[in-house]
Amino acid sequence: MDKVKHKILIIDDDEFLLDMYAVKFNEEGFEVDVARGGKEALDKIKEGVYPEVVLLDVVMPGMDGFELLGAIRKESLIPASKIIILSNLGQKEHLDKGKSLGAADYIVKAYFTPSEVVKKVNEVLGIAKHQGSTLRQG
Repeated sequence: MDKVKHKILIIDDDEFLLDMYAVKFNEEGFEVDVARGGKEALDKIKEGVYPEVVLLDVVMPGMDGFELLGAIRKESLIPASKIIILSNLGQKEHLDKGKSLGAADYIVKAYFTPSEVVKKVNEVLGIAKHQGSTLRQG
């Protein structure tokens, strides 16, 4: 069994979902950090938080997830981190936008249970070294 704790940053403005995913990933052995929006996440990253994977909501007040992802990529802030969009936006244009901004995957919240999200994150961490993007809608 892998004893290495994988670091994850979960970004969502919904407190309930943020807490639920934080607890779930904690239970699965992840070292969890959270941010309640794009600005808070950007500040944490600039202060030195360097997660292995980022779970990023899109619809948030102020700086949305696409803006945050664009800023992270433009400034090369966490270049080795796998960024997975976790959103209720599931139209093709949203998936395409996430892919064009460099997301490793795109998960539509309505189609995945928290356990399935953990499984998906583990897949991205495990296969990211061997394969390219695996953007799917569910």
